[in-house]
Amino acid sequence: MKLEGNKLRKPRARSLAACALVLLTLGACGRDPQPAEAVRTVLVVQPGAAAGMATEAFAGEVHAHQESALAFRVGGNLVRRLVDAGEEVKRGQLLAELDPGDARLQASAAQADMARLGGDLERYRKLVAQKLISQSAFDAQQAAWRAARAKYELMRNQDDYTRLRAPRDGVIASRQAEAGQVVAAGQPIFLLAGDGGREVAIGLPEARIRDFHTGQPAVVELWSAPGKRLPGHIREIAAAADPQTRTYAARVALDGAMAADAGLGQSARVFIAGAAGGGLRLPLAAVQRGDGGATAVWVVQDGKARQRAVRLGGYGEDSVPVLEGVGVGDWVVAAGGHLLREGESVKPVDRRNRPVAAGTR
Repeated sequence: MKLEGNKLRKPRARSLAACALVLLTLGACGRDPQPAEAVRTVLVVQPGAAAGMATEAFAGEVHAHQESALAFRVGGNLVRRLVDAGEEVKRGQLLAELDPGDARLQASAAQADMARLGGDLERYRKLVAQKLISQSAFDAQQAAWRAARAKYELMRNQDDYTRLRAPRDGVIASRQAEAGQVVAAGQPIFLLAGDGGREVAIGLPEARIRDFHTGQPAVVELWSAPGKRLPGHIREIAAAADPQTRTYAARVALDGAMAADAGLGQSARVFIAGAAGGGLRLPLAAVQRGDGGATAVWVVQDGKARQRAVRLGGYGEDSVPVLEGVGVGDWVVAAGGHLLREGESVKPVDRRNRPVAAGTR
């Protein structure tokens, strides 16, 4: 009987072991995978829009770097207008046309006169060769023919001037005349915004004009894209103030590939670095101790936190000037930098908790 008991216990033990193995396998299959690392949200600011700069916002409007007022070189009745505002045009494209009637009649008359004098010139050439007329008579006839030819070339150009063509590739920014209107020579018909750069037109206050200079860094924020900052610089400043507004007209050129995001005529705000209190500044909370004890900040580039060494000026009450290491368009972590590590994925937001596109310029 003992043998039979042992035989019964062995299969039962094997069954229990198999059940335990199945339960462990099922438990392993049902176990949740390791959760993905959470992306840390960080508050970011730009040096150009730090304390002191926010009060130095200048309202402006986006223009093309090259703007040309297109006009006919002769006057007449505008019979055809082939493009409208907002259309893209190519160099040499026909834009508008005047009534060519008078110009063509004058060109035909000049051509006929030139042909008549040309025939006379050939007869005079034969006569002078036969010594039947003087050389001075032949020279006078030749001068008359040359004058007629010059007049014909002039009339032919006048006929060509009745067609207005685009001098370069670009966009028609505005239209200032309509078909059926009689226009004078030089009267603007279109405003052509050329390809190849965008800038913002602003007015600088007369009382503080010495605080600004060409090449000065700036940051541009479009009203249609709040929180998105475009780097730029002052390209030009007018030599004299406007007598009505007492401001100096200035142009702020947009730098980098992101300048294409600025559409013509859009409203914008311009923050000029150094216009209020001595250059770029950052909040004190953005400053950290980097590797080796050097002063550093965290900059967001392509969704990653990168530590960057900086050189600072004298510390203020709540901000510090940045002399080297970051630029106007950089997005710097303003708080919580001590929690970050190099290359960590982060989600940058501004002070209004709006996501920003950092590090893509």
